[in-house]
Amino acid sequence: MSVSIKPSVSIVIPTYNEEENIEAVVGGFLASSYSNILEILVVDGNSSDSTTIKVAELSYLYSKVKLLHNPFRIQSTALNIGLEACQGDIFLRADAHCQYATDYVEKCIQTLLTTNATNVGGAQRFVATGKFQAGVALAANSLLGNGGAKYRNPQYNGYVDTVFLGCMWTKTLIDVRGYSNQITNEDAELNQRLLKKNDDAIYISSDIKVWYYPRQTWISLYIQYFKYGRGRFLTSIKHKKNIQLRGKLPFLFVSCMIALFGFDLLFSQINLHTQELFILGLVAVFAESLRVNLKCNGDFYKEVWRGSEDSPPSLFIRWLTCGIVIMTLPVAHFSGYGYQLFRNKFLKISDW
Repeated sequence: MSVSIKPSVSIVIPTYNEEENIEAVVGGFLASSYSNILEILVVDGNSSDSTTIKVAELSYLYSKVKLLHNPFRIQSTALNIGLEACQGDIFLRADAHCQYATDYVEKCIQTLLTTNATNVGGAQRFVATGKFQAGVALAANSLLGNGGAKYRNPQYNGYVDTVFLGCMWTKTLIDVRGYSNQITNEDAELNQRLLKKNDDAIYISSDIKVWYYPRQTWISLYIQYFKYGRGRFLTSIKHKKNIQLRGKLPFLFVSCMIALFGFDLLFSQINLHTQELFILGLVAVFAESLRVNLKCNGDFYKEVWRGSEDSPPSLFIRWLTCGIVIMTLPVAHFSGYGYQLFRNKFLKISDW
């Protein structure tokens, strides 16, 4: 890429209690191979740990690093605060739970300049340092864990309906009035608006490499996907015609299962074999977990495991946690989707 045509870039990183990660993330961007990073805006949602102290220290050492405050602690609000403050030609969204290739920014810009896309990014590659986290990372390799999303496929190149994180022209983002101030799923909602203006708006390149560290505990994973379910419902309300079935499938599937079990209880004289179906479902989930683990076993230490070499999770632990994660994701997503549906339809609370 010629130096003369390198557009300036503003990197925006929403944070909340990221004291363990923020220095490495910001340091990685400071060492980026892309020479025209204008600023790194860390937008903090009132962290209770030392995140803001560490960012303030970095901003003292490096003029590119700037600390902004997000009093609402909502990620979409943080991104809009960053958008309002950014000075770069390009707005690059980053996440503090990730590790980025040294050429991440350069590859994003290159892809944006050489495709017809409005928003570009790379696949969400899952990695882990803990045992439960490894189960989450492995579940992302299953159709039951990723829903067939193309942004979870590291080998995929092409136009899609949404992308992990994102890199776009600042003016474009301003023209569509930034991110929607909803709880989560603000990226997919934004991409739906971009797709209305350009059918080829979203592009994934396998050359853009970023590694994501998922939640480390069951409860934090459940809360995350509960929020995803809420956000997905809000997106489906705004874009009724274009929303993908993938976003509604967990709610529809779990709803059907609950209805089936409820019908069986009310009409016990009709044997619907719900107990057998439940057992069969468990067997199917853990059989899928075994398939994924055996498929990824050879590359686990190279592609997934980033923790201690002395205490990696055994195949049994990986199989068990992966199965638990595969079961958790649709239930948590269903719970959040159903909760938001109840708030909107019955309590008439929009949460926009």
